[in-house]
Amino acid sequence: MGLSRVTIVTGGGRGIGAAVVAELAADGHDVVVNYREDAVAAEGMAETARALGVRALCVRADVTRPDEVSGLFDRAAAELGAVTGLVNSAGATLHLADLADTPVDIMRAVVDANLLSALLCSREAVRRMSTRRGGAGGAIVSVSSVAATSGSPHEYVHYAAAKAGVDAMTVGLAKEVAAEGVRVNAVSPGPVETRIHADAGEPGRPARLAASIPMGRAGVPGDVAPAIRWLLSDEARYVTGANVKITGGL
Repeated sequence: MGLSRVTIVTGGGRGIGAAVVAELAADGHDVVVNYREDAVAAEGMAETARALGVRALCVRADVTRPDEVSGLFDRAAAELGAVTGLVNSAGATLHLADLADTPVDIMRAVVDANLLSALLCSREAVRRMSTRRGGAGGAIVSVSSVAATSGSPHEYVHYAAAKAGVDAMTVGLAKEVAAEGVRVNAVSPGPVETRIHADAGEPGRPARLAASIPMGRAGVPGDVAPAIRWLLSDEARYVTGANVKITGGL
């Protein structure tokens, strides 16, 4: 038996995060399902994980707030043991429009949800995982987006900019902690069928974009989760600073 793997998944109650929870549970990870609002969905994913034979904990925390991030990690450690993995999956676009027509409060909320949350959670993870700081090592995977390189003009430049920040964080932090037992990677999905599009006002966006994708369809959360599982696994022990595109060929 190997050491217990305890992985926090932010935004783990829905979309890509929920698929990651199920994927990791099937692979034997004890999981912490973080959520901010939808307790029912989060508890449903925790029950799914428990049915797969692992321990699962739901923790409400706004991961844009440093005190709540610390509390999230504290509860995970107290109830499941030392955290060995983090998946930064929480995020939102909130708005579809040209940047010139995007309200400032929306910009702030999107940067906080996608970039600040990843920075805060990754910082907390390193503080606890780094061998230089007394930890036993671990792995971080952030969910970025193909928008970080396409820029998403006329849709959500603000979101694209935030995800480009996640890409930069991944590269820099990977180099910073490579000698401290912590690996840091990212995945960059293309359009994926999740509620993020409806929340921004266009639930049919993935279907609209399908014709522009070489594989002829938008992705689904289950297309993304296996790559995250692999990046957290010992099979990827020599992989850090990578960003895996999961785009159907975009």
